[in-house]
Amino acid sequence: MEASVTVITNPTVSVRVTSTVSSFESNRRFNRGITIAEFKSKLELIVGTPAAYMDLELFNTSDRFLQKLENNDALLGSYPVDDDCRIHVTDCSGTQSGEFTDISKVDKFEISDDAYEKRTDSVRNFKKNMKLGRFNEENVAMQEEILAKKEEEEKAAAEAIAVGNRCKIQIAGQPTKIGTVMYVGTTDFKPGCWVGVKYDEPLGKNDGSVNGKQYFECQPKYGAFVKPLSVSVGDFPEEDYGLDEM
Repeated sequence: MEASVTVITNPTVSVRVTSTVSSFESNRRFNRGITIAEFKSKLELIVGTPAAYMDLELFNTSDRFLQKLENNDALLGSYPVDDDCRIHVTDCSGTQSGEFTDISKVDKFEISDDAYEKRTDSVRNFKKNMKLGRFNEENVAMQEEILAKKEEEEKAAAEAIAVGNRCKIQIAGQPTKIGTVMYVGTTDFKPGCWVGVKYDEPLGKNDGSVNGKQYFECQPKYGAFVKPLSVSVGDFPEEDYGLDEM
């Protein structure tokens, strides 16, 4: 009696899918009995490239190129596709090169400010008619008044602070910090008056310098700049955290 050998092939195969339009890799399982044309239709839902604009390349489990999947009528299983092989989709539609998404290649419509000002169908004209944003004179005046008042308060608070003062810093949403005033005045990094503080603990952001300019000196992470209204000066002795005790 002759012995017979039966070869059993898994009807499905799990492959890794990559494409030129994305850096992501997807693992999917497909039926070996579908045609390459049907396979492309399924890949379209994964990578977004239209099936008609796909070129498919097959790589083995070690990512070595094997061959192209060019025959749309051939079955997926007719190619040496094994589990964990990689199918790479090349998008030939032009989207990967930015042909349809790069707005720098689109001709721009330009109009002078004077001509735009005369238009009645512009956003600017709509805001004027509705008194929105900077065209709401009453609201703008109110905001300017509030800003001027705050600047006066900041200036008055700064005049009461001197270098060497012990201080307490209270900022909404942050823990209270204790330190020493090291600088009071204007800065190059932001407008207005600022107070430079050396904290007792490494709770700061710098070493007394910002953008390469040194306003005062302290250890890294001990320095910070705060607005004068956040500073209270007084007798705030440096706490002994027992760091020298054994």
